[in-house]
Amino acid sequence: MRTATAASAQVMSVPLRQDAGVIAMVGLAHMISHFSQLLLAPLFPWLKEAFNASYTELGFLMTLFFVVSCSVQAASGFLVDRLGPRPILFGGLALLGLAAFGFALSPTYGAMACSSVVAGIGNGVFHPVDYTLLNRKVSAPRLGHAYSFHGITGSLGWALAPALLVPLAIAFSWRVALAAAGGLAFAVMAVLWFNRGKLVLPAAVPARSTAPRAEGNFAFLQIPAVWMCFGFFFFYALVLSVIQAFAPEAARQLHGVPVALAALCLTVYMVCSAGGMVFGGFLAADSSRCERVVATGFGIAALIALAIGFTPVPALAVPALFGAMGFASGIAAPSRDLLVKRSSPDNATGRVYGVVYSGLDIGQAVSPLIFGSLMDRHQYRGVWLGLVLLQAILILSAFNVTRVRRTVLTPAAG
Repeated sequence: MRTATAASAQVMSVPLRQDAGVIAMVGLAHMISHFSQLLLAPLFPWLKEAFNASYTELGFLMTLFFVVSCSVQAASGFLVDRLGPRPILFGGLALLGLAAFGFALSPTYGAMACSSVVAGIGNGVFHPVDYTLLNRKVSAPRLGHAYSFHGITGSLGWALAPALLVPLAIAFSWRVALAAAGGLAFAVMAVLWFNRGKLVLPAAVPARSTAPRAEGNFAFLQIPAVWMCFGFFFFYALVLSVIQAFAPEAARQLHGVPVALAALCLTVYMVCSAGGMVFGGFLAADSSRCERVVATGFGIAALIALAIGFTPVPALAVPALFGAMGFASGIAAPSRDLLVKRSSPDNATGRVYGVVYSGLDIGQAVSPLIFGSLMDRHQYRGVWLGLVLLQAILILSAFNVTRVRRTVLTPAAG
């Protein structure tokens, strides 16, 4: 009863408008980060012809992007903790905008690769920046909803990229499409600039916390739960990459799904995932059950994946199953982010999120090498079996993060 009363009092002390303003600005920036991750993939048919490049060469541009982003993400957390998130955020947005214009003006494949490096540097700052702002500025009872909205804007960014770029490429050219993407990045940067007051961190105040503390710049690396979180996000990225790149085609081959219907699967997954995040935000309001929410969400998603891969599913039902799988995974997302917060030292938020979320970039760089090989060998059921196993690993990882965290904190409390 005391806990509920304290939570209610905290909500009353922080105006909803103040929290909503921070959440909206951070979400808008996060949308552009995800939007920029899919700048090139929808335009591969045009780029292949323009540069006489193979799909392997075009795919390498994406791998280059994520490798650079991973390296920068781990390092940028230190800059966020030292300089604050606001200047780092504006720097990242500026680099994404410049990279988009660089893509649009590139005369050669080598120039495209250079722009991929610039884009990777810009993309690498967002998770340390975003979660530092959310954790430090949003009141605790609304934090689950903040994580939910953050995830939703990321999904919308992925959905927006093909929806904007492909029609512009058809109507005008791929260069016009990429120039428009650069203009969008700078437009969002302008919006954030006019609302920059919402992105200033409050002065740090001493407070009692159950989170571990990092006494030196690299002391947080000695916290086992940080590395467990890193592993969790690595496997999560493998799951996401499989669904984005290979699962629709593998389902099409297994169940005779029409091409147009198969192309709809990813869109349905992302939209339903966003809906699941809304519901998951309410569940994450109670931090004591976040492990169970993560386990339930990914457990249901794994069962659906098992059904798609190994049962005679009607072709027309496949997009609906993708939607159900996306909704279940979306429910787990806010609680997933809460797991990381509970394992983060109060004085090293940027550094922890930089290292932990670099697991996302590594997973997205590794996944095509593993599952692309299965697709080349026509092992379509192997793709779905791999997806089920990865989701099972996510469930175990969520409970292991908590187990390791409690093992560390219990002696400290004693």
